[in-house]
Amino acid sequence: QLQASGGGLVQAGGSLTLSCAASGGTISGHVMGWFRQAPGKEREFVGRITRNGASTYYIDSVKGRFTISRSNLKNSVYLQMNSLKPEDTAVYYCAATTMVGLRVRESEYYTWGQGTLVTVSS
Repeated sequence: QLQASGGGLVQAGGSLTLSCAASGGTISGHVMGWFRQAPGKEREFVGRITRNGASTYYIDSVKGRFTISRSNLKNSVYLQMNSLKPEDTAVYYCAATTMVGLRVRESEYYTWGQGTLVTVSS
């Protein structure tokens, strides 16, 4: 089970760090992804981190602003979000998969957190 936290209200240009903690299992051996769903839109892939944390991948709209990290010892993954924009407003979800590779599709992730709301005001 995954539990995302850290969402809230922030002004444009501000920063937030989301956390995703695993319970009842371990994130070791799992590629961890972050997705988001803006109001009235489909859920979209944001980025992912490989099992050992050596590689990350981000969609263009967040590249250079968002950073995914993980601590397998703490059984957690993080999404550091800087220079936030109003268009980053969404419910953010963490997800896990044992499938290796890039993995950008929702269907490739089988364990999901409940989501945490990030609201960026202009």
